[in-house]
Amino acid sequence: MSHVSRCGAVLTTVLTAILLSPTHAQEPKKLKYPDTKKGDVVDDYHGTKVADPYRWLEDDVRKSKDVADWVEAQNKVTFGFLESIPEREAIKKRITDLWNYEKISAPSKHAGRYFFFKNDGLQNQNVFFVQDSLDGEAKLLMDPNTWSKDGTVALSGMAVSDDAKLIAYGVAEAGSDWNTWKVFDVTATKTLTDELKWVKFSGAAWTKDNKGFFYSRFPEPKMGAAFQDLNVDMKLYYHELGKPQSEDQLIYERKDNPKWSVNADVSEDGQYLIIFIGDGTTSRKVRVAYKNLADPASKIVDLIDNHDNKFNFLGNDGGIFYFQTDYQAPKYQVIAMDTKIPDKKNWKTIIPEAKEVLDEVGLVGDRFICSYLKDAKTAVKVHEINGKFVRDVELPGIGSASGFGGKRKDMETFYTFSSFATPTSIYRYDIASGESKLIRQAKVKFDPADYEVKQVFYPSKDGTKIPMFIAHKKGIKLDGTNPTLLWGYGGFNISITPGFSVSRLQWMEMGGVLAVANLRGGGEYGDAWHRAGTKLTKQNVFDDFIAAGEYLIKEKYTSPKKLGIQGGSNGGLLVGACMTQRPDLFGACLPAVGVMDMLRFQKFTAGRYWVDDYGSSENPTEFEALYKFSPYHVLMKNGQKSYPPTLVTTADTDDRVVPGHSFKFAAALQANHKGPNPVLIRIETKAGHGAGKPTAKIIEEVADQWAFLVKTLDFKPVIPK
Repeated sequence: MSHVSRCGAVLTTVLTAILLSPTHAQEPKKLKYPDTKKGDVVDDYHGTKVADPYRWLEDDVRKSKDVADWVEAQNKVTFGFLESIPEREAIKKRITDLWNYEKISAPSKHAGRYFFFKNDGLQNQNVFFVQDSLDGEAKLLMDPNTWSKDGTVALSGMAVSDDAKLIAYGVAEAGSDWNTWKVFDVTATKTLTDELKWVKFSGAAWTKDNKGFFYSRFPEPKMGAAFQDLNVDMKLYYHELGKPQSEDQLIYERKDNPKWSVNADVSEDGQYLIIFIGDGTTSRKVRVAYKNLADPASKIVDLIDNHDNKFNFLGNDGGIFYFQTDYQAPKYQVIAMDTKIPDKKNWKTIIPEAKEVLDEVGLVGDRFICSYLKDAKTAVKVHEINGKFVRDVELPGIGSASGFGGKRKDMETFYTFSSFATPTSIYRYDIASGESKLIRQAKVKFDPADYEVKQVFYPSKDGTKIPMFIAHKKGIKLDGTNPTLLWGYGGFNISITPGFSVSRLQWMEMGGVLAVANLRGGGEYGDAWHRAGTKLTKQNVFDDFIAAGEYLIKEKYTSPKKLGIQGGSNGGLLVGACMTQRPDLFGACLPAVGVMDMLRFQKFTAGRYWVDDYGSSENPTEFEALYKFSPYHVLMKNGQKSYPPTLVTTADTDDRVVPGHSFKFAAALQANHKGPNPVLIRIETKAGHGAGKPTAKIIEEVADQWAFLVKTLDFKPVIPK
C-alpha cells in the first residue's frame, strides 16, 4: 500500500514566518486555513452518540462543488507553504537526477521467450518487452506512456497465454482500482478488439488451448457510484477470444454470500480450474473448489468447504494438488491433497512448518523453491518434489530476494535482490547446479559503501521484542540531533522487508536517519504476530510504533523535535493514531492515504475487506476499541491541543481508501489544533491509491514531503549539485 503525488499547478505563495528584528524572533505566524463548515450529523453506536460534523466531505469530489471548492482552497494554502521552502527545488532536482537510471524487471519465461519491463529512467510508466533469448534483441510490445499525455493511464496486470502468442492485460486510469482488460497479439504487436469492463481485484487465467481465459468482475455500478459504493457480488467468468463481454460464460457465483470474493487459476497442465472463494476480508482464508476442464460436462467440486485456513495453489501431479497453507502450521507448510480422497486425514505434509515463516513457494524445475523470512530478511531453500531438502540458495547479502517463478519443467528461474543501500540486482538461478549468475544490476548515482544498515530489537509497551532496521550514512554522531524518519505499516499480514528506494536513499543522503519498524499486525513471524495487531489488539501496533520512536530517542539517534513519522494506507492510520495519542513525541507527521474514520470505513468501495483486521463499528465490542483510536474521532475528543507539523496526502480518485478519510481528518485537525505548527493536506488530482503513479508525480510528491521535513524538523540538508 503507497503514497500519492502532487498536482503540477503553481499556486499562490503564503507567508509562513515573520522575523520582527535582528535581535528578537517571534514564533511563526499560524497559517490561515480555509473555513470548513460543520454539519450536525450525530450517529448512535450501541447507545453512544458520536458526532460527525464533516460528513459532507465524504461526497465525491467529482460530483460535489462544495467538496471541490474545499479541495482547491486547501491545495492553495498547502502548495503556497511548500513553494516557500527554499530547499524544495534543489531537493526536486536531486531526486530527479537519482531517479534517472535504467530500471529492468526480472524476466518471466513463457514458451521459451523472455518477457520483461524496462524504464529508461524518467519515463512515467514502465515499457513491456520480449526477447527470444536472454542476450537477444529486445522487441517492444507495449508502451503505456503512449496511452495518455500525462502518464496517468497504466498497465495494471497481465497474463501470458501458454503459447506466448497472446497477452491478457489490464488498463487502469488515474490510479483507480477499476481495470479494463484487453488482449494483445504478440506476433502482430497489436491490441485485439476484446474489451472487458468492471474488473477489480482480479487477474486472468488462460486455458491450455489459448482460446480464452477466466477472470472475475463486479456488476456495473449505478450511475455516479463507481468510486464510492461497496464492491459486492463478484463473479467468475470465462471469456472466449473475439466475442463480446456480454457473451462471457458465467462460471461461478455466490448469491447466498454476495460479499465473498471469487478468483481462479488454471493448473499448468491445463486440466483443472482452481477456484478460490474468499470470505470478503483480507484474511486470505479461502474455500477451494475445482473443475476438470478436460471434461466439459464436469461439475464444480468443493475441495475446502470452510474459511478456516489459507491455501495457495502451487501445482499438481494429475489429481494430486500441492498447496502452501497455514493448516495446522501458523508459519505455513507445503502439503499434497489427493482429490480422489480429499478428507483432511489423507493430506500429506511435503515440507513441514519451520521456525521461520514460509513466505513464498515456487514450483520450478520439479523442485519447490521456498522463501523464508528470518527476522524480516529473506532465506531461500530448495526441496525436491517429495520434500527432500536439496540446498540453500546463496544470496549476495542480507536483504530481500523475490521471484523464483516459472514453469514446472524450466531448469532456470530468476530473482531480484535488494536492500536499503543496495539497488536491485537480477540473478539467473540454475536449478540443477544451484548457481546464481548476476545478469543485470541497477546503476544508481551513489556509493553503497557510504551507508550502513543494521537491525535492532527493542521492547514494546508490553515487553514484546520488535525488530527494526536502521540505515544512514556512515559516521553519524549519536548526539540526539539527527533528523530521523520512522516508517511503519503493521497490518494485513504484510511483511515489511529491506528494499531499495531512491526516495529513501535521498533522505539518507541529505543527512537523515531511516528507521523501518516491523510492527505486529504484519506477517513477519506468522499468524500469531499478525493477529496480535488486529481488532481488539490493534493498539499493540501503535504501541510498537511509539516504542520505536522512544528507542530512537533513548539511543540518541534523534530527539522528539527531530523525529518524523511516515506511513501510507494502513500506515496512514498508524501515523494518524500515533500523532493523536502522543503528539509530544514527534516533530513532523506524514500520513498518506490513511484510513482515518474507523467507524465508517466498511461502507465504501473495498472497505469491507478490512473488517477481518480492524473489526467493525457494527459490533458493540469492536466499536469500543475502534472509537478509542480512530484518528478522526480522537481529534474531536481531545479538543484544542497542539499537534506536530503534519502533511496529510491523498488523491481525488483514490477508490481504495476514499479521500473522504483524509479530508475529514485534515478538517478536524485544523479545527482542533492550536499553535503555529503547519497542519496541511496535499490533494493530488488524477491519481488514486498509489498503483500506476506516473514518475513525474512521484518525484513531485517526494520533493514536497522532504521539503516539508527539512522545514519542520529544522535542518540543513546535504544536496549534491
